[in-house]
Amino acid sequence: MISNLEKYKKDLELLIANGEKLLTALQGHCLPQQFHEALKKQLKDDKKIDKYLKELPSFHDTYQIWYSEALILIRQLLPDRLSDFIKLYERPKTNRKEITHENYVIEDALYGLTITRTLQKEKVVGPDSAIPRFNQQLNIIKSINRRFESSLFDIKQLVQADFFDSELDAAKELNKKGFVRGAGAIAGVVLEGHLRQVCDNHKITVSKKNPTINDFAQLLKDSDVIETPVWRNIQHLADLRNLCDHKTNVEPKREDIGELIDGVLKVTKTLF
Repeated sequence: MISNLEKYKKDLELLIANGEKLLTALQGHCLPQQFHEALKKQLKDDKKIDKYLKELPSFHDTYQIWYSEALILIRQLLPDRLSDFIKLYERPKTNRKEITHENYVIEDALYGLTITRTLQKEKVVGPDSAIPRFNQQLNIIKSINRRFESSLFDIKQLVQADFFDSELDAAKELNKKGFVRGAGAIAGVVLEGHLRQVCDNHKITVSKKNPTINDFAQLLKDSDVIETPVWRNIQHLADLRNLCDHKTNVEPKREDIGELIDGVLKVTKTLF
């Protein structure tokens, strides 16, 4: 439990720190004059200002990496805010009749979208409108930190994640020593348990009394939680798991079980 909890906390702290730097970089890019004046008041020395500016990341080059990492963390720890987080970045799928400060999103800023009117090209909206959107995203990430500190934080999945990690480590050792059926059986139990948890996360009803890995995968596909390639991959892992059933005449190979263990590990780290 402790290792996963500490890992999430460390990842979160780094994500927040990088987010603060990105917010500063975005402000500097969109509002250079005001930004430079504020720096002069704070740092006073031109050399310090130059050093500070050089250490700032490029928002346009770095944001997508930050966003991808943030999505993974939110899916795991704050899934009820995931759609809000995405909406602040993504352009809406339906056409906007007009683009205003209220519906301008971060993706618009990454494309450098600026709306002007009149012959004098008076600016209506531009990349600076993305500053409050990104600030909202950063606040959503910070709220995860408060959740860690809350007594209401549910650590069930963190405990389970640590348990699954240790079980897969045990499966690897068994496979190395030639106990391939036992190793495959353990990996199968981990995969089944994780898929059950994913169904719970998405409030998917499991009606079968003794559902299989394929049953869970089908439910997740039917509920649009996973796409066809992921569904097929899970089916393949289930087939490898079934080779370990003592009722089969086919002897599983160590390479097959190694593939199964690696595949299950990937699913537990990417599907929530």
